[in-house]
Amino acid sequence: MQKTTQKVRNIGISAHIDSGKTTLTERILFFTKRIHAIHDVKGKDGIGATMDSMELEKERGITIASAATYCEWLEHEINIIDTPGHVDFTIEVERSLRVLDGAILVLCAVGGVQSQSITVDQQMRRYKIPFVAFVNKCDRSGANPFRITDQIKEKLGHNAVAMQMPIGLEADFKGVADLVTMQAFYFDGNHGEYVRTEDIPDHLVAEAQRRREELIDAASMFSDELTEAILEEQEVSEDMIIAAVRRGTLAREMIPVFMGSAYKNKGIQPLLDAVVNLMPCPSDVQNEAIEIDNGERAVVLSSDPNAPLVALAFKLEDGQYGQLTYLRVYQGSLCKGDTIINVRNRKKIRVGRLARMHADQMEDIETIPAGYIGALFGIECSSGDTFVSPGINLSMTSMFVPEPVISLAIAPKDNKSKNNMSKALGRFSKEDPTFRTYVDDETNETIIEGMGELHLEIYVERMHREYHAEVTTGKPRVAYREAITCRSEFNYTHKKQTGGAGQFGRVAGYMEPVADTDFVFENQIVGGKIPTQFIAACEKGFRNSMAKGPKMEFPVTGIKVVINDGAAHAVDSSEMAFQAAAWGAFRESYQKARPVILEPIMKVAVETPTEFLGAAMGLLNQRRGIIVGSQEEGPHCVVEAKVPLAEMFGFATVLRSATQGKAQFTMEFSNYKKLPQSIAENLQK
Repeated sequence: MQKTTQKVRNIGISAHIDSGKTTLTERILFFTKRIHAIHDVKGKDGIGATMDSMELEKERGITIASAATYCEWLEHEINIIDTPGHVDFTIEVERSLRVLDGAILVLCAVGGVQSQSITVDQQMRRYKIPFVAFVNKCDRSGANPFRITDQIKEKLGHNAVAMQMPIGLEADFKGVADLVTMQAFYFDGNHGEYVRTEDIPDHLVAEAQRRREELIDAASMFSDELTEAILEEQEVSEDMIIAAVRRGTLAREMIPVFMGSAYKNKGIQPLLDAVVNLMPCPSDVQNEAIEIDNGERAVVLSSDPNAPLVALAFKLEDGQYGQLTYLRVYQGSLCKGDTIINVRNRKKIRVGRLARMHADQMEDIETIPAGYIGALFGIECSSGDTFVSPGINLSMTSMFVPEPVISLAIAPKDNKSKNNMSKALGRFSKEDPTFRTYVDDETNETIIEGMGELHLEIYVERMHREYHAEVTTGKPRVAYREAITCRSEFNYTHKKQTGGAGQFGRVAGYMEPVADTDFVFENQIVGGKIPTQFIAACEKGFRNSMAKGPKMEFPVTGIKVVINDGAAHAVDSSEMAFQAAAWGAFRESYQKARPVILEPIMKVAVETPTEFLGAAMGLLNQRRGIIVGSQEEGPHCVVEAKVPLAEMFGFATVLRSATQGKAQFTMEFSNYKKLPQSIAENLQK
């Protein structure tokens, strides 16, 4: 393991469903000699792709959990994380991008920028990740990589510049023409392992020249040397172009676009060269931690392996030898036998085994230096914990975790399953922050919450397989909310006198709807009418009342409470009394504020052949969907709509039967919206 971070690249591979992420990772591992045979994702040979190590992943042909691996190319070490495409597993993409320095955005040459590509792009923007785009599946009918390059500009708003040109397309896709070196690359051998370099075919030379000028023009924005060479009409060298493109890529102001077909083994080696030449090494990226003692002041970390340790645990897995904790070292080095401290609970931990991961296989190592990703064995921690050397009090900022939108009641079939189920739920909720579980106080049912039907279905299936827990599931429930629509005043006195110390507290003020936040509390009491020590109790009382709304016992959201008057008793007032007064005031005022029920609305994108466009739109309309737009993309159409989550259960089956199994859809949470009156009444029954 070389200790020079200049030759390390940490990259993620992320994209829309079925764009070919896992296939691309499989080819990268093959060409870098990490594996010696290629297997298909939907494994006809029963083996499945290397990175899909879970039984469920092999069967369904989808990626569920992100998997880490590493390989070497041109004396550079590349750490790769292959992430899922389904929005239900969005946390896997989120936590991977949190610890990576760069990424490859894979786009399908036919589908182009799809709904999930936009979500991934937003996640990259959140963590300021530089990336290159790879237009995959250039061998499919209807492939048009330059249309996809334009889509990156229009839909994602990035300055996308083609670095290559396809030689032939669809069934005639033979190779790529490189616009930097002005040479054609063909991929020979059974698996395209031999790269043959030739001159660009005559009929493409004029277009290649034109596109090369576009590339140089875009790159010259980032290099004075290149601009000078153009103005003085000197020879523009390849190194100049690559240095300028790298600068633009690292600043996220230019997105280089590469082309190929992972399944047909074409265009992978030039993409690997691009990862080495254009992607950042750990020291190119500025990482910050916050000083806990010093008012959360931001501190820039250095990627020096000899500095004090700062590392972030970003993913947990339950292996056969106990908990496996994936972590990224940002500063310093983590060595076997070191004592480190978990910043969250200040616990000291002695480092036992360290490993590097290759999907589900591992290799023992002695040390993980700054800039590397590795794994720790047998320590107790949570996802998002920061580890540091003793004497340091720095913490990494945690990642963004979306709120769950769907819940399901589950019950064990027998006593043995009951114990296994609670073990499984404990582990899953620790591993996945978007998967939550609780026991409903009223019905005593165990409820699991997640990001979508597929998400919960996979976890129920994993309970059965990995823990032998036989469970039955209830009907999926939607995470409804309650809200108020107008301002209403309250003036409530809580008084209790039953011998001994009484209880007294009066609160007055008003509440009104507020957008974009759950709860705002404002104290406008003057003259000490409510003593300061009881103000917090009032706030707690109001906050607790919001857990179950008086209308239908759904959580209440979007309320601003202002207290401007009140009264206290010298003896009988207590925190308890003011909490009760706040609770009573909330109940009294809530009914006058015209409460409504809100339901989660999903952003749905249906991709269907043009002949079934009418049927797909009809299905969305039947489900109270509002169609936002539709566009033709070659032989396919994409319909975008906003549909209530409650109407989307079982949609996959209905859509398949209406379109001969040719349409597919993706959905993600958009916002909350008022539930129509007639449906609210049915719900109340």
